[in-house]
Amino acid sequence: MNKKVKSKGALADPTRLRTLDKDDHAVIQVVIETPKGSRNKFAFDEKQRVFELKKVLPAGMTFPHDFGFIPGTLAEDGDPVDVLVLMDEPAFPGVLVKCRLIGIIEGEQGNKKKWERNDRVVAVEKQNHSYADIKVIDDLGKQFLRELEDFFVNYHELSAEKFRVIGVHGPKQARKRIEDGIRAARRA
Repeated sequence: MNKKVKSKGALADPTRLRTLDKDDHAVIQVVIETPKGSRNKFAFDEKQRVFELKKVLPAGMTFPHDFGFIPGTLAEDGDPVDVLVLMDEPAFPGVLVKCRLIGIIEGEQGNKKKWERNDRVVAVEKQNHSYADIKVIDDLGKQFLRELEDFFVNYHELSAEKFRVIGVHGPKQARKRIEDGIRAARRA
């Protein structure tokens, strides 16, 4: 049965939320799409205004941290800017969390013919306990970053794509990428 979804009964469009917290512009707002520990990859479908199941990871592979996007931004891959959120407990799709930036993992995805940027901002949920002392991405340690890189490489291989890290930078570079994303969204 195909019924037209009335806007009154559908979700609000989380891509239209504020990028920055209204009370503290050092804090970004992130909409969680996929929770930590999930094998299911969810993404917000703007046309239908729902969170859609996009992919199921193989047994033994889960998202290492909550994964979401920054509203009001547009990245080079045509989607809002991606964010990996470090927090005490997993959230769930559609939750808005307020985060402080700690850095960015700059990456490229593609195949032999075509490569495109697909960076991941890394942020810490502002009221968490486990990562309270983490101020910059380097505070996480090389092993932590290597495990994140391995996850993204393996994740992209599921779609017959390659992923490579081209740089890891601190919060200033992450902020610049977000500002670029805000400008790109305004032009779109």
